[in-house]
Amino acid sequence: QVQLVEAGGGLVQPGGSLRLSCVASGFTFSSYVMRWYRQAPGKGREWVAAITSAGSTNYADSVKDRFTISRDNAKSTVYLQMNSLKPEDTAVYYCKSDGGPSWGQGTQVIVSS
Repeated sequence: QVQLVEAGGGLVQPGGSLRLSCVASGFTFSSYVMRWYRQAPGKGREWVAAITSAGSTNYADSVKDRFTISRDNAKSTVYLQMNSLKPEDTAVYYCKSDGGPSWGQGTQVIVSS
């Protein structure tokens, strides 16, 4: 059974940083692309970043040069380092594997002064 558990969200001032983590279980983590998505209040879910099993990364234009996705295959964990946060980054952040349809519960990020 696939499980994805996100953590690390919180309240941060504009310009601040947060590091999200997502611990995966129930599948061969190292074999799959992992992605971060987010859903802002009243909006649809938006893709944020992706990382292949080999470590190649890709980002949405809205977060490029501010966010960094990484993974630790030994820990079955994917991370999202978020710097220079803006109020428009406020959302619930989710991770997902390309290996299946499961979503975690998400972690809330609020960027506000």
